[in-house]
Amino acid sequence: MQYAYTVVIEKAENNYGAYVPDLPGCVSTGKTIEETKCNIQEAIELHLEGMREDGDPIPEPTSTAIVVSVAA
Repeated sequence: MQYAYTVVIEKAENNYGAYVPDLPGCVSTGKTIEETKCNIQEAIELHLEGMREDGDPIPEPTSTAIVVSVAA
């Protein structure tokens, strides 16, 4: 089964951080956005694997993200 989870990537002082709103505790970092995307994908896979091993239900993706433009 394929899931498509929303990932939030934030710029930190020296790197990027990412988290998955639908998977509490699933986080990762990277030096670039591309590295962060790769790392969070691996983190999601490991997170779901751990949930399966523990017998926890896999949550359906429900979060979405949008970009809102406003005048400065």
